Amino acid sequence: MATGIAVRLFNAGFRQIFMIDISAPMTVRRRVSFSEAIHDGTALVEGVRAVKTSASDQFQTAWANKTVPILVDPEWQTIREIRPHVVIDAVIAKRNLGTTKSEAPLVIGLGPGFTAGKDVHMAIETNRGHDLGRVILDGSPEPNTGIPGTIAGIAGERVLRAPCAGVFTSHLDIGALVQKGDVVGHVDNKLVLTLIDGVIRGLIRPHTRVTEGLKIGDVDPRGNIDYCTTISEKARAIGGSVLEAILRHYNS
Repeated sequence: MATGIAVRLFNAGFRQIFMIDISAPMTVRRRVSFSEAIHDGTALVEGVRAVKTSASDQFQTAWANKTVPILVDPEWQTIREIRPHVVIDAVIAKRNLGTTKSEAPLVIGLGPGFTAGKDVHMAIETNRGHDLGRVILDGSPEPNTGIPGTIAGIAGERVLRAPCAGVFTSHLDIGALVQKGDVVGHVDNKLVLTLIDGVIRGLIRPHTRVTEGLKIGDVDPRGNIDYCTTISEKARAIGGSVLEAILRHYNS
């Protein structure tokens, strides 16, 4: 979601964007996530490049090179240093981890856990359905349902979860075609099986330590390999909603 927003804003002409993340992000849709720059130093999504930086004083160089700087900063210290015009909490933790309206003139929260007018200025609905992408000025997005969004009529079955706590390994990669019952990987000595036919659209990095039940992959029943390297319709829609929220605030 955060990458979809960053790409949408970048393409709309917002070039002084920076992103912050934890030191070891466990992203599932790695082919379309700027968080991969934390591991690899750089990441390219739909023609927009993110680069890992070690300090905020490197942001200007990244912006001059028409890239999006990303920095390991789990405590959000950079926000207090730079005082940006807009802060977007796209953690999608299903709850507010401490974001407040005092962090910027415009603070936007994505999904459950935020209340517009209270802890953020605006909230964005992230639940698939009629209100996906709605900009909320007063109130909260829908509560977390715990059920993945439906794609091609399939919801929970498309998600790969860790069968136990341990270290995840896999011989497959994102983009691999699989059939129901195929072994996608292992967590220690327990199998990770796909419940449906499709293409592996997302998979966390091998050799990652996981907890039981953690989402570690995503099988897309539509089977289109191109979807593995393009921003989803949901992330793209929410990126447009964030753009709308910024323009509504600063043009009002």
